[in-house]
Amino acid sequence: MHVLTLVGPEAETLAAALSLGQIVPLGPNAIDVTFEDDAAAVREQVIAAIGDRPVDFAIQPVENRRKRLLIADMDSTIINVECLDELADFAGVKAQVSEITERAMRGELAFEGALRERVGMLKGLSTSALQTCFDERVRLNPGAETLVKTMAAHGARCALVSGGFTFFTSRVAEAAGFHLNRANTLIELDAALTGEVGDPILGKETKLAALNEETAALGLTPADALAVGDGANDLAMIEAAGLGVAYRAKPIVAAQADAKVDHADLTALLYFQGYRFEEFAQ
Repeated sequence: MHVLTLVGPEAETLAAALSLGQIVPLGPNAIDVTFEDDAAAVREQVIAAIGDRPVDFAIQPVENRRKRLLIADMDSTIINVECLDELADFAGVKAQVSEITERAMRGELAFEGALRERVGMLKGLSTSALQTCFDERVRLNPGAETLVKTMAAHGARCALVSGGFTFFTSRVAEAAGFHLNRANTLIELDAALTGEVGDPILGKETKLAALNEETAALGLTPADALAVGDGANDLAMIEAAGLGVAYRAKPIVAAQADAKVDHADLTALLYFQGYRFEEFAQ
């Protein structure tokens, strides 16, 4: 048995038109449809039916649908900005840094080299800019806190794993309710950034390693995990997870993920797991 989850303003209308099976409401603009047909064929049918409608969907086996580990990227996934790009704005080099960020997220540049190059442009920036950046520009994306706190309330371990920096992940993790966070470290000297980042660099393979380590520590497998991200350095963990979700993602990520969220907020990831709106942590 498989289940199709539709999230969006036309979800119920689409489900009725598809005529796959019983429709079960999950919450506002979110429904489940269980079916026994070939999942790949149904996926093509759903894609054709959705067209350009603002509806997100996931198709997955009914078994083991609720995940025991959430592993999430931070920048442009759990939060609204790329922190490094925003810091670059304080240093007067945002245009140059943002261009490199975009290329790295699309998989056109090796992550480690791109990170070192961008951090090098921040040399001399006062460390006070980090707190100002966080206070003025960093916001949780809609649904992020509900996603994390709901999964945590139902016994899941929640990990924030970022190619960004611990200064930001520690604060974002606390705000959203993550159990732990991993990221890179900016090197400071005399209240200014040196333009260097601590070794080893946390990137694509380290994110995958974090998924494997956390599932093993819990006595689980990657099939028990939900991974979500938007850039190329998230791809390995997204592909390995039982449910890998591309959130407002670059094409290279969206093409490989089990599901993508282009329209709804992050609570779509709860609906994908079969949570009902009444179960959401408020």
